[in-house]
Amino acid sequence: MGEPGPILLVVPEGADDFAASFLERLDHHVTTCHGPEGSECPLLRGDGCRWYEGAHGVVFSLDLARPAHRAILRTYEEAARAAGRDLPMRVVVPPGSEAPEDVDVLAWPGEPCAADLDGFAALVEAADRFA
Repeated sequence: MGEPGPILLVVPEGADDFAASFLERLDHHVTTCHGPEGSECPLLRGDGCRWYEGAHGVVFSLDLARPAHRAILRTYEEAARAAGRDLPMRVVVPPGSEAPEDVDVLAWPGEPCAADLDGFAALVEAADRFA
């Protein structure tokens, strides 16, 4: 089997890099997106995103109480379905909140721990193996 697939982290500027460093120690290449400067996400505009297209897994840090953040997540979900991709995704939500019912991505309340990230990395590797 080849190298583990790359993982895209979509996090706010200044976010802790624990997830990135942990996943990199598991030999996953990690790309961190802090969002486009001065405009909206290219996927929301209907344009492609090379980081998304190359990702084998995506971890978001979003407040799903905000409609704009739910729209971002739905766009990623729809793009994966449209491309027929089995793309593991997780969303980090503020502690005490839950993912709305209209979101199909599993939520991690608060920052993910090592066990969460290890399990996610294994999910990405399994998706790669069966792709």
